[in-house]
Amino acid sequence: MFAALGDETRLLLVARLAQGMPCSLSQLTEGSRLTRQAIAKHLRVLAEAGIVQSARSGRESLFKFDPKPLEKMKDQLDLWSEQWDQTLARLKAFVENEDPK
Repeated sequence: MFAALGDETRLLLVARLAQGMPCSLSQLTEGSRLTRQAIAKHLRVLAEAGIVQSARSGRESLFKFDPKPLEKMKDQLDLWSEQWDQTLARLKAFVENEDPK
């Protein structure tokens, strides 16, 4: 997921899709200097990470943002952060209570 979001173009696509409305490849390419093929490649990476989903609508695919994988990642990062805070607090208590002789 971090690799998928580590690209500026993909971040811009996620930001656009996060506005709520599903978009076609044509809509996502509009106003970009990138080709449809390049945008499609970025969308595939985001889809493989589970951040973007697509559904057929007639001849086009509509892409939409799925926040669930990011929410799960945030929950995991929060858990790790809490564990590190506790570990550092124990280390600090140990170091400060050490009796230098």
